Amino acid sequence: MSSKYTVARITKDNEHFEVLVRPQKALDYRMGKTATIADVLVAETIFSDANKGTKVSDETLRKAFGTTDPLKIAEVILKKGTLQLTTEQRRKMIEDKRKQIIDFISKQAVDPKTNLPHPLLRIENAMEQIHYSIDPFKPTEEQAKEIIKLLRPVLPLKMEQVSVSVLIPAEYSAKAYGTIKAFGTIKKEEWRADGSWYGILEMPAGLYGPLLEKLGEVTKGNAEAKIIS
Repeated sequence: MSSKYTVARITKDNEHFEVLVRPQKALDYRMGKTATIADVLVAETIFSDANKGTKVSDETLRKAFGTTDPLKIAEVILKKGTLQLTTEQRRKMIEDKRKQIIDFISKQAVDPKTNLPHPLLRIENAMEQIHYSIDPFKPTEEQAKEIIKLLRPVLPLKMEQVSVSVLIPAEYSAKAYGTIKAFGTIKKEEWRADGSWYGILEMPAGLYGPLLEKLGEVTKGNAEAKIIS
């Protein structure tokens, strides 16, 4: 693969369609960071085999995509097909995804013995033992739930929701409200006559510690929070 271009491909009705693309711009397009398909393409040509330079006939294109416009077809290929990444792109995306997965597991699952989250390093070390192949394009939550199942023989984990009662003094209630919502689902709430806020928050057990820490920052230690179930 050239460092100047890579290939995006799709298969429809047993026919192969490929375009030559600029690696970083193609990845940006795939991730929704740029909207200009013309800047992504090395050539406005649809190939059946880009490496051999074999072009697809207009008839085949029209049958598969309903058009012969290479830009419209390239959009479909980039959005729905497979993008061949450079070695460096794949390495970075997998590493970023790995960190997201570890963070998700730490927040969403707890050690059943202590009901506390495992440290990030412990989760990372356990993941190395199961040799899970991380997909850089697959959603973090979907992969994390698969990994949790595989990790259980190595690292005890359970997904648990808890209900937390929270009381915020009037002085901090408006500011803290957004913080509370970010941690879970508010199941019950009331704004009291003195301006204080009381509510019951349903949230992942692993987020309880971070919630206490964040509330402590926002309210200077004046909030009250406790697990009620």
